[in-house]
Amino acid sequence: MKREKSWIVMIGEYSQLAFVLPVATVVGYGMGYLLDRALGTHFLYIVFLLIGIAAGFMEIIRKVTKDSE
Repeated sequence: MKREKSWIVMIGEYSQLAFVLPVATVVGYGMGYLLDRALGTHFLYIVFLLIGIAAGFMEIIRKVTKDSE
C-alpha cells in the first residue's frame, strides 16, 4: 500500500525539477570545456553539452513517470 505524500513534500520534489535540467546542462558543458582545454580540441564541449541536456531530460522524465504511477 502506497502512502500519499504531503503537499509540502510534493512542492519540494517538483521545485527540484526546475534545477535539474540547467544544472545537468552546465555540468555537461563544463566537463566538455575542461576536456577541450586539456586535450587541445574544440568539439568536446558540444558533445558533453548534448549529453548533459539528455541526462537532464531523462531525469525529469524518470521522476514524472515514477510519480504518475
